Amino acid sequence: MLPHQIRTAISENWPVVLPLGVLEYHGEHMAVGMDTLAVVKMLELLEVEMNLVILPPFYYGAASYAVEPPEGNGSVQVDGGTLTPFADALFFSLLRVGFRNIHAIVHHQTENFAAGMPTDLAFKSAGRQAIFRFIERESGEGWWGNEKTANYYAEHVAGNNPFNWVSVHPLMSPDIMAQYPFDHAGQGETSLMMALSPVAVDMTRFAENTGWYTASAKDASAELGGKGRDLILERLRILLRG
Repeated sequence: MLPHQIRTAISENWPVVLPLGVLEYHGEHMAVGMDTLAVVKMLELLEVEMNLVILPPFYYGAASYAVEPPEGNGSVQVDGGTLTPFADALFFSLLRVGFRNIHAIVHHQTENFAAGMPTDLAFKSAGRQAIFRFIERESGEGWWGNEKTANYYAEHVAGNNPFNWVSVHPLMSPDIMAQYPFDHAGQGETSLMMALSPVAVDMTRFAENTGWYTASAKDASAELGGKGRDLILERLRILLRG
């Protein structure tokens, strides 16, 4: 983007979205960047329909080694304690640029998003910390107790809540998971990649898989992936148009 385009995005309060994910082994038949790539490809579809700023994707979340050890498999693990200060600095900088409609969307380990997992928890916490730090920089300590903020809760009801400036969301909501297979390198994820980025799937490698979690991928199809794509796209339209 050129600076004048950034200023337009600020003045019109465009959604600014960070594709957030990991590099993690997804069987022998699928790309290790699947979790992040799914978010990127969905946002590219949405960008055709609405004004949207897509930030450079962040692939270096907490993959963990729960699926397979990293040697020769490609998983990259950066723990949550390391991620939090990075995310804090990133969000604080975006606020200084002038953005007030910032979102991070993550697909990795989001089956119980309310409780959270290391990557999303690190970015959620960082978002709150960055907002507090930014408000204190702009308004000084005691900003909340100041008479100018006496209508703080009424402003929330009206939709003006500074703690909505930065939000973290799962790519797939519980409602979508109830309608579409949620798995790891199985039928659901493999189908989604077939629909979004076919080059990231090579089913000629499927027979080389050894993990139980890949077994259902034999039933994957681009048609099923299209269903997941459409469900996610409809949710993102609502989420980002707010």
